Amino acid sequence: MKKIGIECENLEDPKSRWGIGQITLNLLREYAANSEWHKEFKLYLYFKKRVPDDEVFKNPIFVKRVMGFPSFNIFYHILMPIRAMLDRLDWMFFPAYQLPPLYFGKSVVMLAGDVYHEYKNGNLPLRYRLSYRIFTNWAAKFATKILAMSETSKREVVKLYNIRPDKIFVDYLGVGSKSRFAKGHEEQHTKDEYLLYVGQAFPRRHAKETILAFENLTTKYSQILKNLRISDLKLVCIGPDKYPKSTINSLMAEINKKLEREAVIHRDYVSDNELHELYSGAKALIYVSDRESFGLPPLEVLAYGVPPVIMDNELGHELFNDFAFFSRGGTSEDIAEAIKEALTNSKKAEKIKKSGPEFVRKYNWKSFADRFFGELS
Repeated sequence: MKKIGIECENLEDPKSRWGIGQITLNLLREYAANSEWHKEFKLYLYFKKRVPDDEVFKNPIFVKRVMGFPSFNIFYHILMPIRAMLDRLDWMFFPAYQLPPLYFGKSVVMLAGDVYHEYKNGNLPLRYRLSYRIFTNWAAKFATKILAMSETSKREVVKLYNIRPDKIFVDYLGVGSKSRFAKGHEEQHTKDEYLLYVGQAFPRRHAKETILAFENLTTKYSQILKNLRISDLKLVCIGPDKYPKSTINSLMAEINKKLEREAVIHRDYVSDNELHELYSGAKALIYVSDRESFGLPPLEVLAYGVPPVIMDNELGHELFNDFAFFSRGGTSEDIAEAIKEALTNSKKAEKIKKSGPEFVRKYNWKSFADRFFGELS
């Protein structure tokens, strides 16, 4: 039986489980549900301070290691790799893009061009940019295998980090099954008409421009969209403000004052059930990002037959084909034009409603886990 270690610090706070946390959690759920894998692999989970309360972690099939030290750097770069080597693992999975130099065993590191751009040109604090610069490049050079989330991402990682393509395997992420969530969501948001933004509000995801685009819809396009009760339309933004200077709440207040109603609503976090309720009732999801390695929210909303509005780029066409509306750029005008198209192109919207859920089934967590464990066999 092969022993596989997985770094799980990203799961400890449920309110901080965005991309990496969701990937790790769904991988563990798929493993727990597959009794054949239990015979072939033993999973060792490494936590910084605590094991979270999710039902999956109560399963005795996992070996859980808690380092019990509050410092992330000491946990990640010293305690965890030493403990993992003492456990004599066959493989160790680092989903957070960085390989600790003290870990000398066989490793899989998830890597993306996003982190390269963050340490080169991003607005993160200096200590985070230094960490990414040092330890993502260390991973590119010394990891046994690199996991990329799309073919577009793989090509970018090869170019940016100068990695041999045969060292990288592509494993498409999955979209959560609607059956995991409470029934009746489709009826819960029929009273309010709203657009939806989901994701951490980085500048590259154009949350600010999305809010300004929404304002444009209610003014510049009010006559074109008058049959859609545009004066009642809302924009619901879910995700923490990650701008260098706090931006979202002040802009929301300014727009709401201008429109004389609670037109823009912002929450840092919602539960999985609340999120999928919001998905099911949205008119469209806005996720216009300069760079992504995958980007789950647009595919998740497509599972409900709701049209996503995304950036017109190589990744968008790789993942979505014609099952999305594309924004030419990241300006508020570009985004407003794409939203207008999503709201008025009834033929394409109907195609997405009818065929989108079937199209998106090819992106599922079982396939992700199959490919992942297959690489480690």
